[in-house]
Amino acid sequence: MPAIVRKVRIAISAVAIALLAACGGGGSSGSGSASTGPAGGIHLQTVSFGDSLSDVGTFAPIAGAVGGGRFTTNPGQVWSQLVAQYYGDTLGAAYTIDFNHQLSPQGGLGYAEGGATVATPANLNDFLVDVIGNVEMPVNQQVSSYLTAHGSFNAGQLVLVWAGANDVLRAGPLPGAAPTVQTAATTLAQIVGQIVQSGATHVVVVNVPNIGLTPTGRASADGGANLTQLSQLFNDTLNAALQSNGLQGRVIQIDAYSWVNQIFANFQANGFTVSNTAQACDPSKTPDDTSLLCSPATYATPNADQTYMFADDLHPTTHLHALFAQFVERQIASSGLGH
Repeated sequence: MPAIVRKVRIAISAVAIALLAACGGGGSSGSGSASTGPAGGIHLQTVSFGDSLSDVGTFAPIAGAVGGGRFTTNPGQVWSQLVAQYYGDTLGAAYTIDFNHQLSPQGGLGYAEGGATVATPANLNDFLVDVIGNVEMPVNQQVSSYLTAHGSFNAGQLVLVWAGANDVLRAGPLPGAAPTVQTAATTLAQIVGQIVQSGATHVVVVNVPNIGLTPTGRASADGGANLTQLSQLFNDTLNAALQSNGLQGRVIQIDAYSWVNQIFANFQANGFTVSNTAQACDPSKTPDDTSLLCSPATYATPNADQTYMFADDLHPTTHLHALFAQFVERQIASSGLGH
């Protein structure tokens, strides 16, 4: 057994003991729906592609030992689960990964995986790879995997696509990073086209949020300026590619970038007491300082999942996910779906 695996298993065991011994510190899992259901009473099966922002439990067999499992303030749900529930569905993981370094099909339609890029293997050298191997599926492979298993999409489905953040994070500094980010964005537009051409009629495409505003961006030497510019470049390129490919009128575009900026500008009015200055998952308590292994026992405060914007240095808390799910639901409704 590799030393790093032994180390993490020991850490997980220690936190599991702490969880059993804890007498409090619980948080709310939160709810995401703006109401009890969509206008028109429409019910849709949800399919999701993307990265850790939408991952519903790919790493749960490992992280579940300490009350983790998703990249947020566990046991809270991520936006894609909440949107699925709003439309009468339950979104489960398509694959899970365990210490045997194997992807195991689970039959769910949540294909998004932490670490995934748009079209190239993540090739990470961090916690996920050290423990479970470099097995993340890029989004193009996620879609291919779905089509291999199911053949096509249909009019009774809502397809959620949110990707590109990892491409931005790994692109490096401008100007050299520009071609990498632009290629990822144009490739994502092509993947969206493949989804539409394969029968999907309700496709939600979310752009990259302002990554420069995350604690990771704030901690960088330029205060997040490079990540902000790359986020804008990705989004501008994606928008242009969707337009040139004739897809803008065939998908529902969600502007996460502007939404996040607005939430930051009014974070207290939205129920937060901490914006990007700290993280809900206490780094001194959370194994590997990742929200994947974050639980109520490792929260900075008992209600950190509701009062902080960020779980770790990149990922939203339960409350931020819930607000975003409500925003997405409203945007879908404004497109006319359900009316």
